[in-house]
Amino acid sequence: MTIMHNVWKIIDNQVDLNKGANLFHDDSLEFSDSFVEMLNCTKDISTPEIEPLISYAVNKVLQEFYRVNQYYNFNKEAQDSLTSLYRNLLIELRLQSISLEQLLKNHSSYLKEWLQHTNSFASKIYSDKNRKIDTVHCFEYSRELQMDILRLDISDIVEPVLDIGCGKAATLVKFLREKGVEAIGIDRFPSEFPYLHNIDWLDYDYEKNKWGTIISNLGFSNHFIHHHLREEGNYLQYAKKYIQILHSLKPGGSFHYAPDLPFIEQYLDENMYEVAKKRLEKQDLSSVIVKRVKVKKHNYH
Repeated sequence: MTIMHNVWKIIDNQVDLNKGANLFHDDSLEFSDSFVEMLNCTKDISTPEIEPLISYAVNKVLQEFYRVNQYYNFNKEAQDSLTSLYRNLLIELRLQSISLEQLLKNHSSYLKEWLQHTNSFASKIYSDKNRKIDTVHCFEYSRELQMDILRLDISDIVEPVLDIGCGKAATLVKFLREKGVEAIGIDRFPSEFPYLHNIDWLDYDYEKNKWGTIISNLGFSNHFIHHHLREEGNYLQYAKKYIQILHSLKPGGSFHYAPDLPFIEQYLDENMYEVAKKRLEKQDLSSVIVKRVKVKKHNYH
């Protein structure tokens, strides 16, 4: 096993050890026994190998944060800050200028400050009395259920298709592609498939007049509602991105999503968009299809 592969394994073990750790508890984080090995391993890592190693650690940590709370949002600035934090950790490991106990204490403090700065609501919902956080597991729905909720008919779907928050398995994207439909997905979890892009939906450039169909099942609109209801929520950026998504539709294209967003749908220009809403009793939510009209309507008086 190469030095790099050994370090990757140690990082995996370290993240697994601290799964569900509550950063607002003073003693939530700990170093695994194998972590001490990194003190020796890092000395032999060449400079060109350092950045890929840091990137690997940051991606693993971000995935754990998303697993703990699906409403966490880390934009490029937040990810760059986290990268700097782990770069400094690696430097401290290589220098060995302080004890492991102090290194852990400093790292825990920096992580907590970073989380408070990037997602301030975290400190309000997690008590410092609990060392571990009870996580809510997000499951990917079957393709049949997603098709039903989003009211998709594969026989007349307009291409190309973009799935916003497609999930790590991208169940619906894969199904559509198997049926010969041009479809891609975006998600914050990395994937090995070339038609799935690892990017936050707030950072993605949807472009104008590009998509025939955009879909998002319990994804974008669910998070939009969360930020709309939060006192310090990022609702303005979500509102801007929602309008950008609509502008990215080709004439005749449509945006299928659930749950509904009545607080913004009511302000859409009726001459440009047709809104079709349906209550789904079994799922206890409403799905929406916003269709961009092919020719702008005019009201004559």
